[in-house]
Amino acid sequence: MNTATENHIEQQEFVSKKEYDKLLSEYEYVKQQLQELKRMIFGSKSERFIPTDDPQLNLFDTQEAPAPKPKIEEIAYSREKKPKEKQVAVRAKIPSHLPRVEETIEPENIEEGSKKIGEEITEVLEYNPARIFVRKIIRPKYARANSEGVVIAQLPALPIPKGNAGASLLAHIMVSKFVDHLPYYRQIQILKRQDLIISDSTFNGWFNATADLLRPLYEELGKQILRSDYLQADESPIGVQDSHKIRALHTGYQWVYRSPVERLVLFRYHPGRERKAPEKVLQAFSGSLQTDGYQAYQNMDTKGKITLLACMAHARRYFEKALNNDSKRAEFVLKKMQHLYDIERKAREKEIGFETRYRYRKLYANPILIEMEKWLKDNISLTLPKSAIGIAIGYTLNLWPKLKRYIDDGKYEIDNNLIENTIRPLALGRKNYLFAGSHKAAQRAAMMYSFFATCKINNIEPLAWLTDVLNQIPDHKANKLSQLLPQNWNPQSSPQ
Repeated sequence: MNTATENHIEQQEFVSKKEYDKLLSEYEYVKQQLQELKRMIFGSKSERFIPTDDPQLNLFDTQEAPAPKPKIEEIAYSREKKPKEKQVAVRAKIPSHLPRVEETIEPENIEEGSKKIGEEITEVLEYNPARIFVRKIIRPKYARANSEGVVIAQLPALPIPKGNAGASLLAHIMVSKFVDHLPYYRQIQILKRQDLIISDSTFNGWFNATADLLRPLYEELGKQILRSDYLQADESPIGVQDSHKIRALHTGYQWVYRSPVERLVLFRYHPGRERKAPEKVLQAFSGSLQTDGYQAYQNMDTKGKITLLACMAHARRYFEKALNNDSKRAEFVLKKMQHLYDIERKAREKEIGFETRYRYRKLYANPILIEMEKWLKDNISLTLPKSAIGIAIGYTLNLWPKLKRYIDDGKYEIDNNLIENTIRPLALGRKNYLFAGSHKAAQRAAMMYSFFATCKINNIEPLAWLTDVLNQIPDHKANKLSQLLPQNWNPQSSPQ
């Protein structure tokens, strides 16, 4: 074999270390992407982490040598078998606040002179379907004496002037769609079963009119939430019909802001996911903003000073995905994060104040964070950048100053899970009504989601709240609109 052939074989069999590392990195990245795809299609969505060295798991999986077999000894005796007691089903008590409709059933053929000695009471839950009725407002007219004119009572303020939909019906339609996720066409079918036929255009007109009526209250909610000095933010996509896109949906975004301390939520729709969306909303905000690390929140041009916090749950998610790639390293970090969450859980269970929680974190969480930071710096160079564990370490280390910042104030949360829970109704709604009819409709939907999410975190019944607000707001003073927000609401009337 000549020298030229040998050199050719060597070129085919060997590559440089740099090229080898590049190929290995790309292989690990493709492998991780394939695992992630399989997980999305076939795998469990749970992010719960259970350590492999958990003593409870090893309880029945011990590797110790088996004990010697015991000697068998036969013992015979007889005993009296007691009859098995019949188990009685225990029913949950019917809540006392539910109204009772009494029904008395007298026995037949009661003999004369019989005396009542007691009674048996049986309570059964029944359901009365929602009913549509007509509120008929009659205003008598009176002619004044001496022909001085006509007197008639003033018509009560209606949510839709010259409209025939009352506050309770409009509230029911909004709650059914944005809380119970019933699209308008399903609601139309339900009403049709009660012999009430309403067109799609009428429903849409009512929705638009209701949103226009509530817009000042929505703007007041926006002002209130920006007065907070600590917000959480996230965004979620929503399909929108766009006249510029034929046979295709535009992907817009609902940007969500939540104040954990003041218990307020604000949805704002924007056609895109660029930085100017949060920049516009947070223009006058000063304080701390907790996000998932998305670049749009970085370096925003706003008037106030904003300090960014990151979300520990998002960092944990990367290590949970890396368990199949490098279980040893991934488990180490997940155990440390589990200890951090145990500290948060105990603080919640003790119902301690913000100042006490701050000291509690400094005492117990800070040493764990210091250990984690050192470990991340030591291991970043020992892993392939495109491997699952390399991506997890790189992501976490890049956000580390923002991730550990939650221990600097007792009112901060360790993660963004609260706002992710707030977005869930939007995700459920997407599965039912699929898309918004226009960009304006998407913003009106943001308004409704804002009100109902704020109702939820303040334990306010949304139908009662919206019915009362629609009755009050036409005549309500503009400088006292904050009284109608869910957290300040004092009901003045009850739904019909």
